[in-house]
Amino acid sequence: MIAIFKREIQSFFTSPIGYLVIGLFLILNGLFLWVFKGPFNIFDYGFADMGLFFLLAPWVFLFLIPAITMKSFSEEKKMGTLELLFIKPISLRNIVMGKFLGTFTLSLIAILPSLLYVYTISELGTTVGNLDMGIVMGSYFGLLFLIASYTAIGLFASTLSENQIVAFILAMVLCFLLFYGFEGLSGLIPSGSMFLFVKNIGMKAHFDSIARGVLDTRDIVYFVGLCLFFLFLTVNQLKNQNR
Repeated sequence: MIAIFKREIQSFFTSPIGYLVIGLFLILNGLFLWVFKGPFNIFDYGFADMGLFFLLAPWVFLFLIPAITMKSFSEEKKMGTLELLFIKPISLRNIVMGKFLGTFTLSLIAILPSLLYVYTISELGTTVGNLDMGIVMGSYFGLLFLIASYTAIGLFASTLSENQIVAFILAMVLCFLLFYGFEGLSGLIPSGSMFLFVKNIGMKAHFDSIARGVLDTRDIVYFVGLCLFFLFLTVNQLKNQNR
C-alpha cells in the first residue's frame, strides 16, 4: 500500500496535474473571495469570518477531485497496466487504499495555504483576532470528511470506464447528487420526518452540521460509512474486472 501511495504522489508531482489542481483551487477561491464582486466576496459580505470560504470550497472540490481521480484506474486500464497491478503481491484492498490516500493527501496539500485566510480574516475584523476558532476548526474538519468522500466516489467512477473524461463526468455527477441532490429534493417535500430523512441522506446536511462547530457522531459515522461503501464498491469492481 505504501508503494502505491508513493507512486501516486510521485505521479502527481512529476506531471502538471498536482500543481494544476493546487493552483486552481487557490486561484478560484482567491478570485471569488477577494476579487470578484458577488455573494462570495468577503469585502462585500461585511463580516470577518471564514463562512464564505467553507461555502465555496465544497463546490470547487466538486470539480477538482474528480479531475484528480479520473485517471486513477481509467489510465491503468487504457495503458494496460491494470493487469500488472493484479499480478503483484498486493491485495486489491491495499491498491485501492494506496490510491485513495495519495489523492486525499494531494487535496490536503491544496487546502493548507488556505490557513493564511484564517490569519488575514482575523486581522480584518473590527476587533483583531475576534474569530470563532471553534467554528473554523469544525469547518476544516467537515471539509476533510467531504474531501475523503469525494475521493472515494471518484475512485469508484474511475473503475467504470477507461475513458478519463467519462470517469470525470460520472464522478462529478455522483458527487453533486450526493452533496446537493438530496438537499434539493428535500425542498419539494413538506416539512416533517420525511423531509429530514431525505435531507440527511445527502452530504451537505452533515457537512453543515460539522461546520457549525459541533461534532456529532452521526455525522462522522455517515461520512466514514460513505467512504467505506464506495471503497468497497471500487474493490468489488476491480475484482469483477480481474476475473
